[in-house]
Amino acid sequence: MDFTLTEREAFYRDRVRQFIETQIRPRIGDYKKQLATGDRWQPLDVIEELKPKAREAGLWNLFMPPAPVLPHVDDTFGFEGTQLTNLEYALCAEEMGRIGWASEVFNCSAPDTGNMEVLHRYGTREQKNQWLRPLMNGEIRSAFLMTEPAVASSDATNIECDIRREGDEYVINGRKWWSSGAGDPRCKVAIVMGKTDREAQKHKQQSMILVPLDAPGITVERALTVYGYDDAPHGHMEIELKDVRIPASNMLLGEGRGFEIAQGRLGPGRIHHCMRTIGAAEEALEAMVKRLQSRVAFGKRLMDHSIWEQRVARARIDIDMSRLLCLKAADMMDKAGNKAAANEIAMIKVQAPQMALQIIDDAVQAHGGAGVSQDFGLAASWAGIRTLRLADGPDEVHNRAIARNEFAKHAPKEH
Repeated sequence: MDFTLTEREAFYRDRVRQFIETQIRPRIGDYKKQLATGDRWQPLDVIEELKPKAREAGLWNLFMPPAPVLPHVDDTFGFEGTQLTNLEYALCAEEMGRIGWASEVFNCSAPDTGNMEVLHRYGTREQKNQWLRPLMNGEIRSAFLMTEPAVASSDATNIECDIRREGDEYVINGRKWWSSGAGDPRCKVAIVMGKTDREAQKHKQQSMILVPLDAPGITVERALTVYGYDDAPHGHMEIELKDVRIPASNMLLGEGRGFEIAQGRLGPGRIHHCMRTIGAAEEALEAMVKRLQSRVAFGKRLMDHSIWEQRVARARIDIDMSRLLCLKAADMMDKAGNKAAANEIAMIKVQAPQMALQIIDDAVQAHGGAGVSQDFGLAASWAGIRTLRLADGPDEVHNRAIARNEFAKHAPKEH
């Protein structure tokens, strides 16, 4: 078992790391200033200024792993970008995770990444021309509308949004929330999950359809906050869809294929989240260590109090263990496919956020009152990562899958 990075893996990781340190980190002050002034729900100039530089550097659309689209889907549409393997991209995503808004600079931010992958893998030529191309160029943003306030959406068979065929159109009625990205004025299209056939087999009732956000009948009702943060201009919106009429040609892959698409979409997305989370944990550990070395209490530096030696050591151990599990999952996805790596994906999806939350919490403690303020970004980082214990499936769902896999391994033999 060789843990040495290949030349290509190190090359892209190091280029992303260098770009972040030389181009993005020096602009954090500008980012904060722009976010605090003017209309917070408009795109930030600092990000728009950096995007062309990332694209020119060849660090654009890095997230799409090379893989064939379905046989009956038009694959003549080339995906414009460097298609890294899941393992190669995981290393880059960790670097992006060190600064919360860095991913967008590389056109690698959620939910656009997952939506682009869906369009690339499952979209028709017409759908790709209309939506995938401008997404790849960073000209528009997108949203993914799955979760609903009225049902426990951790079980996606509960989704009640109605998608009904009427002639050459579908009529959509429902209410969605946590529609991340829908607050951005550049958000032009959403992938909506709903039921097209309530009499079908349990996992064949759901479908996904492309919905322009300027369609009549769509109302963005409010922005939800995450522990008080509104995450402008991205936002997490509650949206009502009332008698929204969409051309039948906007259906993705076909009626009843929603779960199939969801499984293809969520596996890579979970890995992306987890590697960014590891980057955030590294950033928090670095901030904690610097603080412990610079502050004196009760006659000695904080770092010389034994409790902090234990916390720092635990942080390093947990980050490195989590990284290895995440890279293992990514490698399995590349070599055996997402389905074969399902257990590893579930494990890292549980482990990474819990690990990072503990380290960020320790970093907050090391900073004292400053840690819970807006000055160091630790509070915002904690709030954002806390949502990952719910997003893309809550911990309990993934733990259930992991446990059932263990039970299956050691099931009693029938006599």
